[in-house]
Amino acid sequence: MLFVASAKRFATAFTHGPASANYSVAAFANLRQNAVSTAGSLKVRPSFLRNSALSMSTEDSDEYDYDYLVIGAGSGGIASARRAATYGVKVGVVEKGRLGGTCVNVGCVPKKVMWNAASIAETLHDMKHYGFSGYDSDAISFNWNFIKENRDKYIVRLNGIYERNMGNSGVDNILGTASLADGGKGVVVKPDDGGDAVTYSAKNILIATGGYPTFPDGEGIRENSISSDGFFELEELPGKAVVVGAGYIAVELAGVLQALGTDTSLVVRKNMALREFDEILSETLDNEMQRQGINIFRDTNGVEKITVDEATGLKTVILQNGEKIEEVETVLMATGRSPLVAPLNLDGAGVAQKDGGYIIADDYSATNVDGVFALGDVVGNIELTPMAIASGRRLADRLFGGPQFENAKVSYDMVPTVVFSHPPIGTIGLSEAQAVEQYGEDNVKAYRSKFANLYYGPWQVEADDKPKTAMKLICAGEEELVVGLHVIGMGADEMLQGFGIALKMGATKADFDSCVALHPTAAEEFVTMFPWGLSKQETGAKVSPLNGADGPEPSSA
Repeated sequence: MLFVASAKRFATAFTHGPASANYSVAAFANLRQNAVSTAGSLKVRPSFLRNSALSMSTEDSDEYDYDYLVIGAGSGGIASARRAATYGVKVGVVEKGRLGGTCVNVGCVPKKVMWNAASIAETLHDMKHYGFSGYDSDAISFNWNFIKENRDKYIVRLNGIYERNMGNSGVDNILGTASLADGGKGVVVKPDDGGDAVTYSAKNILIATGGYPTFPDGEGIRENSISSDGFFELEELPGKAVVVGAGYIAVELAGVLQALGTDTSLVVRKNMALREFDEILSETLDNEMQRQGINIFRDTNGVEKITVDEATGLKTVILQNGEKIEEVETVLMATGRSPLVAPLNLDGAGVAQKDGGYIIADDYSATNVDGVFALGDVVGNIELTPMAIASGRRLADRLFGGPQFENAKVSYDMVPTVVFSHPPIGTIGLSEAQAVEQYGEDNVKAYRSKFANLYYGPWQVEADDKPKTAMKLICAGEEELVVGLHVIGMGADEMLQGFGIALKMGATKADFDSCVALHPTAAEEFVTMFPWGLSKQETGAKVSPLNGADGPEPSSA
C-alpha cells in the first residue's frame, strides 16, 4: 500500500537520521532516544485512553499516507494532532524548526520568564518599604547571562517534552519544510538535510504555521534593529534601548527592560500604547510606564530611519516627526506580525487568502479547498496560543470524533486575554466604547474603581505616587449582563481566569454582587463594585445564586 511505502521513506529520510544531520539542537535535544519504541513502554494519561478501543481508520483511509497531516508543530498544530491520534487515525506533523512554535520558543513562555525576573527586580526595589535593607549596596546584582542560559535550558526541556508527547500519542514527527501539492491533495516535504523531497497524501491537511515579526520600511531599520525574536538572543542587558510599537509585545518587553535596569524609550505612532483596549487600561498603563521612568515618544508616525556611529556602534533613531533618540544600544521593533505562508504554495493549491496574506477559514477552520484546514495566527482571528489549541482540538473532534462532534467548533466570543506589562493587564469582552457602539449609550452602564493595592499600604509616600489598580465592569441591558471586564494592577493576570468563566456563562452584575468577597484581596473589588446589591435581581445562571438561593446540584444519574 501507498502508506507502507511512505512509511519506509519516512523512516529512512527522517526518523533515524545520523547524529550529524542538520537538526535544530533545541528542538531535537532528545532526538528519538526518548521516543516510544514498544507498546509496552507507552506512558499515556488516562484521558487519552478513553478512545483507545476506537479506530476511525477505514479501508478508505488506506488510500492515503495519513488521515491527518498537520503543517506546523506549534501549540495549536500539536494539540490538534494529538487529539486526532486519540481517535485511532494516522497522524503526522511536519516541522522544520523547534517544536512548540512561537509561544514556547520566542513568545509566551520565555517572555513570562523574563517578566518574572523583572517582577523580582521590582520587589527588590520595593523591599525598603517593608524594613529590608541592602538594595543600594553591592550585595544585590543581576546577571543577564545567568537567566538567559537557564531560560534557554528550560525551553530545550520543553522542546523535548513536546517531542515525547507526540511520540506517546503515536504522532509521526516529520522534519522538513512543507508545502501544499498543487490542488491541495497532498503535502510536499523537503528535508533540511538536502535529501529528495517526499510527497505525502493526506485525507485532511491542517495548516498551523503561525506567524513571524515584521519590520517597517525605512533606511537602516531592518539592518540596525531586532525583532521580538531577537530579544531572546540578546547576550547582555542593553544600557539604553528603544522599543518601537504600541501593541502588547512592545509594552511587555519595554516593561521588562526598564525593570531590569535599561534606560528604555517607547515609540508609538499615535498618542499612546494599547489604543484598542478599554481606556481605563491604556490610560492607567500609560501613567504607570511614565511613573516607572519609561520615556514615551508620542504622535511620531513611526521611525524614519536608524543610523549607526561606526566608531562606537551606537545608534540614532530618527522619528517621522523629526525627533531623535541618540546613543542607543538596542532598537527593538515590535510593530506587527504576518502569517507564515510564503513556503506553502497556497496559490498552487488554490487556497484563498485575505489582506495581509492570512488564510480565509470559516468557523469550523475549513478553507475553500476541500480537506484543507487552517487555524491559529495564520488565520488571524484571535492570535493567542490557547485559542489555537482549543481550535485545533475541536477541529480534530469534528473530523474524527464521530456524530456527537459533527458540529464541534470553538467560540471566538468572550476570549480572555492577559498582557504581561508592568503592571499586568487582564481583559475579556467589550470595551466601553465597543459596548456603546453595539448596544447604544442608554443601554450600557460601566462600574469603575481605581485604588492602591494593600501591598502599597505601608509605603510612606504620597498617595499619588503609589502604583494603581484599575477595574471596570461594563454591563448592558436592563438585566445588566456583564459584557466586558477589565483590570490592570498587581495580580490581574491570575484573577482573570475565574471571572472569564463567569462572563462566558452569562453573569449579570447581580450575580457578581451575590458572591461574597474574598478579603483582603484586589479581586474582591469586582464583587463589591459601588453601588453593591442594587442592580436588578436577574441572573444569567442556570441555577440562580440570588437572594440566598441554594447552590446548584448535579442532575441525577
